[in-house]
Amino acid sequence: MLQWIYDRGEETVGQVLEDLLGRREVTDGLSKMAARAAKTKGRLDRNVETMLHLLNLPSRADYQKLLVKIEHLQGSLVNLNLKVDRLLAATERPKRLKPRN
Repeated sequence: MLQWIYDRGEETVGQVLEDLLGRREVTDGLSKMAARAAKTKGRLDRNVETMLHLLNLPSRADYQKLLVKIEHLQGSLVNLNLKVDRLLAATERPKRLKPRN
């Protein structure tokens, strides 16, 4: 009995939602609401970033810029390390080729 009531309730709710979403006014309202929410979030993010800047605190964008710079620096260090290793290997070879007297 409870399962039948649950199934009927599920069907009824499904039909009501389908009818609501089938109406153009409802879908237009939902899309406008989503657009306003995204716009509000953008404003909030800008305001928070401004407040952090005024308080001299780093924002998420600042962290991302630093992360990019650190990754670039790390790549440069790896390249430098490889070049130093090649130079060391090149200077050690002639020493090994010289015969000892």
